[in-house]
Amino acid sequence: MRTKGKSTVVWILLGLMVMGLGGFGVTSFSGGTTEVGSVGDTKITADEYARALQSQMQTLSQQTGQQITMAQAQQMGLPAAVQGQLIGAAALAEQARSIGVSVGDEQVAQTIMNAGAFQGPNGSFDRAAYSDVLNRERLTEADFEASVRDDEARVLLQNAVANGVTAPNPMVDQTARWLLQTRDFAWRELTVDDLAEPIADPDEATLKAWHEANGDRFTAPETRKISYAWVTPDMLSSEVTLDDAALRAVYDQNIDQFQRPERRMVGRLVFPSVEEAEAARAAIDAGTNTFEDFVVERGLELDDIDLGEVTRGALGQAADDVFAAQQPGVVGPVQTDLGPALFSVNAILDPVDISFEDARDDLRGEAALSGAARQIRSRTSDFEDLLAGGATLEELADDTEMQLGQVDWTVEGDPESGSITGYEAFRERAIDISTSDFPQLFELADGGVFAMRLDEIVPPTLITFEDVRDDVLADWKEAELQRRLLDRASEARLKAVAKTAPGVDAEPQVDAAAEDQPATPVEWNIETGMSRSDYMQDLPQQLLAQAFTMAEPGDVGVVDAGDRVFVLRLDQIEDADLSSDEAVQILDGVKSRLNQSLQGDIFEYYARHVQRNSKVQINQQAINAINAQVQ
Repeated sequence: MRTKGKSTVVWILLGLMVMGLGGFGVTSFSGGTTEVGSVGDTKITADEYARALQSQMQTLSQQTGQQITMAQAQQMGLPAAVQGQLIGAAALAEQARSIGVSVGDEQVAQTIMNAGAFQGPNGSFDRAAYSDVLNRERLTEADFEASVRDDEARVLLQNAVANGVTAPNPMVDQTARWLLQTRDFAWRELTVDDLAEPIADPDEATLKAWHEANGDRFTAPETRKISYAWVTPDMLSSEVTLDDAALRAVYDQNIDQFQRPERRMVGRLVFPSVEEAEAARAAIDAGTNTFEDFVVERGLELDDIDLGEVTRGALGQAADDVFAAQQPGVVGPVQTDLGPALFSVNAILDPVDISFEDARDDLRGEAALSGAARQIRSRTSDFEDLLAGGATLEELADDTEMQLGQVDWTVEGDPESGSITGYEAFRERAIDISTSDFPQLFELADGGVFAMRLDEIVPPTLITFEDVRDDVLADWKEAELQRRLLDRASEARLKAVAKTAPGVDAEPQVDAAAEDQPATPVEWNIETGMSRSDYMQDLPQQLLAQAFTMAEPGDVGVVDAGDRVFVLRLDQIEDADLSSDEAVQILDGVKSRLNQSLQGDIFEYYARHVQRNSKVQINQQAINAINAQVQ
């Protein structure tokens, strides 16, 4: 655990500047003050807070695949979290300063010179790059180097507090035993065929009571009644006129889609000598080795020798042999510029020869859509002017090419193909729109535009019994099946326990219908040597998890997996052998992880203690001003 704070700029610049995030939306955030808080004499500047907040937002945007807005960040509590990080780090910096912990100029210089953001093409420190980055971040070298010094001092403080803390050996051994323990068990799944009689339909009173008791299952979600006006390229494409000259230009611009020579997808493995290449080919032909075996033998992976999709001209003197192959396989040895080689022909790609005449119809459709999109872009300002002038969606549809529509939209609903609900831009705004919002123009991914108005929000409403009777019946039957299967599983468990427990009645009380059912042999599925981390295909995770909660061999349990029911019997517990090679590796890994965890906890407690005993001040007005500027 390495904390960052007073030198927030360090980890932003040294880590994220490499990805081109320097200067991301950063202007002056001082707003009349350069501080947003302090811990003792250690200041937290406005720029530090802004950089930290923006980098966190950018990281979250990359993780989610969508740009996080400030409003969303505030809903997630991101600004408060960033403030907490900066305050904690500043408290540690203040503690290091107060007890005289610091580092020398040499350590500061080494940290900066090792930073990838400041290295040139040759991998060494580039002073010009260093100055450029700092200038873009409005930092002086003195300020930045002071931040690096503070950061390194905190690392020294952390090491002094936490280094030497190690996990006790009994804890390490116990954890490893827990991880490496294996169990043998048997299971069987109960299905509808195990019931004594089929499930009969209940009466209406039962169904109505079920509908009332489980209303959440039969409640329509919140519905947003939305009116919209929209226009897409597809709506206008029929009005776009195109001549052959325009289509020919599109054809020529995309000629690679219509004219491509014959190609091969190949891998090339070069050998030191012709003799070795011939021996390898003989082994492949004899079936004693595969092409892939020789790749691995050379210490390579298939990606290392893959040439991808190549034309005849790209293969040089090997072209004739490779292109002579009529089906996938191994070709060679062939002499190449790199030496004798075997080629693995993985796919044969026929030439593509689509004439302009054959492509005309497809080109016309694509070109028409492109032209319609340009037409919409040229009209966008007109649409926006009408909306700004107070035009309603209905008037917009009457006076322009836009079409009026209405949809009852729910978050849970599936996007409908061909409908405006199929566009992500619409769905994103449908969530946030309110009845007080005025219609605005937004873009669609295909070049279309739309404006929307929220007419009404219908809260979640219980659907009447008559409208969902079939669903209620199906839901009741599903629950009844699960209940009866659990009862049967309990009976089976008692029988299984009775067989191994002298003096216990092996025939538990069951209903009359079950007594009439003919006895059938019980078939168990046997699992041996299962560990906690194993995966049981097509079976619920609860089955394996419950096998490791059972106390002794011979124990029998019932597993309720929600929509499936199992009877589970524990047969054997195999304790771990901590002297095995596998166990030694596990022990090392467990010890390392536990050491890190304990050291992290110790330092976390220390950091909290330092912060609790420090004088913390926050300028909330300055923070609010920065939050308002961050986009």
